[in-house]
Amino acid sequence: MPEIITTSRVLLPLAFTFAAPFFIWLLRKNINVREAVSFTAAILTTASMLQFVPGVLSGKIYTITVFTILEGINVKFCVDGLALIFGLIAPFLWILVTSYNIGYMRGLSEHAQTRYYFCFAVAIFGAVGVATAANIFTLYLFYEIISLFTYPLVAHHEDEEAFIGARKYFIYLMGTSKLFFLPAMVLTYVLAGTLDFNLGDLVHGIFPPNADQNLVTLTYILYMAGLAKAAIMPFHNWLPSAMVAPTPVSALLHAVAVVKAGVFSVCRMILSGFGLELMDKYFLGIPTAYVAAFTIVVASFIALTKDDIKARLAYSTVSQLSYVVIGVAMLTPLAVQGGLMHIAHHAFSKITLFMGAGAIYVATHTKKISLMHGMGRRMPWTFGAFSIAALSMIGVPPVCGFVSKWYMVRGAVSIHENILLIALLASTLLNAGYFGPIIYKAFFLPAAPGVKLEEYREASPVMVVPLLITATISVILGLYPQIFLNFIKTFSF
Repeated sequence: MPEIITTSRVLLPLAFTFAAPFFIWLLRKNINVREAVSFTAAILTTASMLQFVPGVLSGKIYTITVFTILEGINVKFCVDGLALIFGLIAPFLWILVTSYNIGYMRGLSEHAQTRYYFCFAVAIFGAVGVATAANIFTLYLFYEIISLFTYPLVAHHEDEEAFIGARKYFIYLMGTSKLFFLPAMVLTYVLAGTLDFNLGDLVHGIFPPNADQNLVTLTYILYMAGLAKAAIMPFHNWLPSAMVAPTPVSALLHAVAVVKAGVFSVCRMILSGFGLELMDKYFLGIPTAYVAAFTIVVASFIALTKDDIKARLAYSTVSQLSYVVIGVAMLTPLAVQGGLMHIAHHAFSKITLFMGAGAIYVATHTKKISLMHGMGRRMPWTFGAFSIAALSMIGVPPVCGFVSKWYMVRGAVSIHENILLIALLASTLLNAGYFGPIIYKAFFLPAAPGVKLEEYREASPVMVVPLLITATISVILGLYPQIFLNFIKTFSF
């Protein structure tokens, strides 16, 4: 059993991300200092999460209870192996996205930049809160904070298209959490008498052995429906609609805070809430994996039809998120490890793709893939990084996407689930089908009619350097997957 340590240090990452939005607002008249706040808070938050790495790897779990509302209902935080996966990704990528934000927002002379940076910082605060939530009640609070403060980001352009997309985004995420997540939380409290996760034990959840099977199954279904940020079909349509947002927001939505909060919450509920034993006993895992497999394949087919690069990336995200779900839902050690690793691996690769799309737009004002012929020769760094990240999405070694998919394939083979195996392999071909043409057209085809390639060059270094870093990290994680795998191995299966 892991050693549980109570310490207020768990609150440090939350304190830094909580303070950042207020300093951004107070210092709004000096734009350089305002942006420096985001850099400083991101670095301090990352460092404050890193301090727990040695202890967690040695089998420790750090917790703190802030206050209690009722017996079994409190605001409580923890740092364990699972928390570190998401808790390190969000603030670290915030460092890089802040640099990218400066190039994008200033390059396009965007309005309401203080509001933008303020909401961005609060969204990261919500992501860190979700990562470190030690119970369902705390997770729910921060899950909703993310939804509330990303709405202004999605509606940033304040035109009709932006408001329509933001409204759908808000209705989907807030509607599902109120209709499904809240009732599930009430049922959990009635059945289990507590909302605290069973930390350090992936096998046994919080539900007692004599809990009514039908009610437990209903509770599980409600959670899966209520966690719409995971974008499992049919609760996925908010995600493509949110593409009306500025590209850095799309990167936030699709790689850092929003969707990762969704799939992380699904993983936390399955592993620390229900437990692998109960999931298998009540036959909840494989049906979930089938729904995820359906999402993977259908979203990939839709991505093939999109000429707008952000729309194609959006449906790619819908597909890739379900890799995490399918891995964890298979309930085998190899598949679970692959699914959890994919939280990190997908984050670094997908944020590279979105930052690449944004750099292309700032440099060329082009979103259509059909107009990107030859642009790779004019923007080799941007399209080179984009290509590396695309190979990761496809699952080509040595980029990190290969490793997590390999673990999931081995997991499917170990339990003789041919349908899931076929879905995983088919999606790889489909990924190649919608990413391959982008790379080929950019580097090997002549310019599209009416496009003057000689007018184009790389975007600002503050935009290009971050995506080169994330692309490089994608390769490093492929060569050294134990970086995140070691956090997962702190749990006993």
